[in-house]
Amino acid sequence: MEAVPVGEDGAVPEADPVQTAVALDGDGGCIAEARQAAASFLAGVQAEHGLPVSARAMDLTRLVVSELVTNARKYAPGPVLMELRIVGDLIEVTVWDGDPALPVARAADPGRVGQHGLEIVMAVAQSFEVVREPVGKRITARIALPDDPGGSVAGRIPL
Repeated sequence: MEAVPVGEDGAVPEADPVQTAVALDGDGGCIAEARQAAASFLAGVQAEHGLPVSARAMDLTRLVVSELVTNARKYAPGPVLMELRIVGDLIEVTVWDGDPALPVARAADPGRVGQHGLEIVMAVAQSFEVVREPVGKRITARIALPDDPGGSVAGRIPL
């Protein structure tokens, strides 16, 4: 029997985490590049690891990536780092930018044109968090990979 390494916290670390990171320069093409990277990553998750990725998860991941990278490009000019990681039956989409200002969801306003990206991400993600870093901030959204048997658009179980 082979010994299994255990971390300081007593947890057994995952053997090979399924993840990727993409450095984006923050120019106009970086949004499309990020969407393509996310689609390629999820296609690889299906083909190489046999994990189910629904069409809904693919579409929502591209949408979330687009919104988060667009916001980073718009409000924090400069480089952007996007990380994609599979955690159980979720994909974590993390976007880091160099601006320490935390985003704030705006109150609903039917007359407002644009600036709905954060609200969209929060509506479709299983969970959403923003963490201020020593330089900039990190925003993470988690999206369910399989279709939701309850039929909820966001993958949440209706109350």
